[in-house]
Amino acid sequence: MPIVLGVGQARWEPWLSLLGAAGLAVWLLLQPALIQGLPFMLRLPAILLGLWALGAAFLRPLALQAPRRRGHRLLSPPWSLVALALFALLLVGRALLA
Repeated sequence: MPIVLGVGQARWEPWLSLLGAAGLAVWLLLQPALIQGLPFMLRLPAILLGLWALGAAFLRPLALQAPRRRGHRLLSPPWSLVALALFALLLVGRALLA
């Protein structure tokens, strides 16, 4: 039975992360001050984390069909989901503190 649950999770996980990334992207479009208000030394890592997290979430459905290459590990679910969660926590923390 765990194999069936794993297959179902693998099928829905890219779509959930894609919807989460789209929501974060729209939120950043509506409130860019969440990132702009950071000092430059913190803003640059936040931007790079956001690029990785949102880019991986948007590219993951396409990367599942592409051949495995060097960058495939960064798009794989454990790392990209951690990056997406960290970026979401950063934005929520900035919104609560602002």
